[in-house]
Order: sequence, then structure tokens, then C-alpha cells
Amino acid sequence: MPSTIAAQLYTLREFLKTPADIAATLKKVKRLGFDAVQCSALGPIEAKELAGILHGEGLTCCVTHTSLDKLRDEPQKVIEEHALWGCRYTALGGLGWKEMTADKWQAAVSDFNAVAARYAGSGVSLGYHNHSHELVKYNGTTAMDMLFNGLSSDVWFEIDTYWITHGGGDPAAWIEKCAGRIPCVHLKDMGITAERVQQMREVGEGNLNWPGVLAACRKAGVEWHIIEQDNCNGADPFDCLKTSLENLRAMGVQ
Repeated sequence: MPSTIAAQLYTLREFLKTPADIAATLKKVKRLGFDAVQCSALGPIEAKELAGILHGEGLTCCVTHTSLDKLRDEPQKVIEEHALWGCRYTALGGLGWKEMTADKWQAAVSDFNAVAARYAGSGVSLGYHNHSHELVKYNGTTAMDMLFNGLSSDVWFEIDTYWITHGGGDPAAWIEKCAGRIPCVHLKDMGITAERVQQMREVGEGNLNWPGVLAACRKAGVEWHIIEQDNCNGADPFDCLKTSLENLRAMGVQ
């Protein structure tokens, strides 16, 4: 059975500055036991060269993150690059980084729908990756609800378990809510220090309800379980990915 677990390369962003760095890092990721990666936060590299490295290591590119400007202004290039990588999914890393209102969120939803429409029938499907600011409420309704209800049904959601929890939401509930629209999910844990400071932790090393989250993933039809840790709290990011991979496999995800 093919593995459904991938490493989000954003975790290793400090080791991805040059093509040589990227090649060395992907080799190490493969040796950790991963068969797939999410390509994100890579330094400058030609799409064809990246495709060659991925193929040489036997790694699948399951999804990417692409900037809104590139998605909007260079759709044909995005489509051609993803075809080279054999990748069907790309996601926007988020919207609403500046001060927002309900009207601004609705405008952002409309704008992203227009961008997504340019990819209809292309073989590349656009998604949205959340952080916690999408759980801010505007007159009783969260921005996340506006996104879920307002974005085209062709737009999928890359739910991030840590950030949903950080915003006070239930990741399992959100994963289940996105059933049929969630081919990829970001898995990272949340722990707490003795000083009551929240920390990102390796999967299984914090306090998230992993049986509930993984059951929701199965029910929602998740294809790719993507391990990410934005902040490794001083630990080696490669070690963090390995710990998460081993713990996730021990939980029954292959």
C-alpha cells in the first residue's frame, strides 16, 4: 500500500536555499522514510531541475504552496510546472494578513474564486491553507466560515490542526466539515510549557486528540497526511520530522 504521509518542506526551509541544498535535503528526507513531500519555501530552482531531483530520490510532490501573485498572474506557468512535478494540488498559504473586516474577507473570497476559475480543467486544483486569524469572528461569523461557504466548491481546504486549535477551533470538526474538499491536511501538535506558553510539537508529543483527528481524516477522504512543524523549539527539524513520522505510523497511518 503506498504511503499517504508527506513532509512539508517548510519545516526545513533553512536547508533549502540553493539547488544543491534542495538536492541534499530531499535525499535526507527520503532517508528519514518519507516517500512524498509538499514543496514549499524552496529557494530559486528551475522547475525541471526540481522534477529531476524528486524523480531521482523517488519522492512524490503531493502538493505545493504558491503565492497569490503567481497564481493570479502566471496560471499557465503554474500549470506547466505542476505537470512537470506530477502534482495535482497547490494551495494558497493564507489571506487576510492585514487588518480585516467582514467586507474585506468577502472581497478576498470573490477575488480568490476568480483566480481559481482560471485553473478549471487544467489538472491543477487550488486550495486554501488556514492559520488562526481566520477564526476571528465578525458579527458572530468567523472568516473561516465565510471562506468555507463563499469559496467555489472546486476550492479545497488544507486544514492545519495546530492553527485551528490555536484559534480555539476543533480540528477534527473542521476536517470532517470539509469532507470531499480536503485531499491534503497539515498535521502538527500543540503542547504547553510550564510557563503556560503554547508550542508547536511533533505529532503525538503534544495534547491534540489524534484518534479524533485521524478518524475525521478517514471519514473526510484525506489523501495526504502532511507533517509540518513551523517552529522546532531549538531541536533539529529533521529529527522532529522523523519523530512525527514514527508516531503517526504507530497510530496506524501508513
